[in-house]
Amino acid sequence: MLSSYIHPRAILGGGRNASVNCQQEVMIRAEIQHCLVNAGDVGCGVFECFENNSCEIRGLQEICLTFLHNAGKFDSQGKSFIKDALKCMAHGLRHKFSCISRKCLAIKDMVFQLQRECYTKHNLCAAAKDNVNVIVEMIHFQDLLPKGPYVELVNILLACGEEVKEAISRSVRIQCEQNWGALCHSLSFCSSPPPLAHQERHASQHEHPKGPRQADKEKPGKGGSSAHPRNRGQGARRASLDATVAEQEDPENTDIRR
Repeated sequence: MLSSYIHPRAILGGGRNASVNCQQEVMIRAEIQHCLVNAGDVGCGVFECFENNSCEIRGLQEICLTFLHNAGKFDSQGKSFIKDALKCMAHGLRHKFSCISRKCLAIKDMVFQLQRECYTKHNLCAAAKDNVNVIVEMIHFQDLLPKGPYVELVNILLACGEEVKEAISRSVRIQCEQNWGALCHSLSFCSSPPPLAHQERHASQHEHPKGPRQADKEKPGKGGSSAHPRNRGQGARRASLDATVAEQEDPENTDIRR
């Protein structure tokens, strides 16, 4: 009974901590909601509402500012994507925020899901394929830590085909080496796969060469027979044994004692 006893202060303390966390989440939600109401429809004001709070959802405003700053470098399809995707994100954040839980985890999940929906709906991959160089210029290694909306954007871009994936991976790898040096080589996301020709040579080197004994096994024997010598020896012994049995079963050669 003593082992399961919990002191009343522990219960009160746990309840107090839970109450404090709940109050903080309510305050965060109220701050974001107030910011969304007052944010303008033009620019990155809506995205800024998710930056300065303890939920630590950082990256939305940076993505918005980066797209707007580089919009002039995109072709007409890329410009349309930027306008439509940012509008989709801003409208979705305002609409969905009032419908979700006040917990930070729920807010983060909503942001990531909304990113995927808006980027897919307005065809991020098509814009990226036609503007690879501009997209690569927008990806900065230091923005990939910690995980957030910026990382989610890069992950979606990495699924936009080999050309986009290779260009982004090469740029991130170079930036990684510039920041972390030799440590970068030990990280899987910084290492590039070997060329196809190298993989084929590597695979051929690991094929087991046929030794003399194995080659002899595959050489046809005299008379076109490909049987192993041991098999031929066993066949001869089996024939000898059959002959012996036949002689023993022959009535003329059988010694019967009357």
